[in-house]
Amino acid sequence: MDGLSLMTSRWIDVCALEEVPIRGARRLEIGGQTVGVFRTTSGEVYAIENKCPHLGGPLSEGIVHDSAVTCPLHNWIIDLNTGQARGADEGCVARFDVEVRDARIFVNIPV
Repeated sequence: MDGLSLMTSRWIDVCALEEVPIRGARRLEIGGQTVGVFRTTSGEVYAIENKCPHLGGPLSEGIVHDSAVTCPLHNWIIDLNTGQARGADEGCVARFDVEVRDARIFVNIPV
């Protein structure tokens, strides 16, 4: 091996799709991490670290719009596709792959 560690992950069934409302979110403890699972107006589902890079605000309590969430503390906008802050703000949160299978949400969590 060349000194690089290989990160592994696993898919975790976190909840039913209907448990995350359109333009809403759920806060979940998954694999020792606090994760926000979000559902957009178009029905897309995303999962990101539930901690704003600014001051740690609970993103799952923010407003979901387009493919972003606005932090409830200081209005930072976090892109749900990338985890990056939008606009002039700088910062990033961890992003997790999501699949919807048989009306259940699965999140791919590093282990």
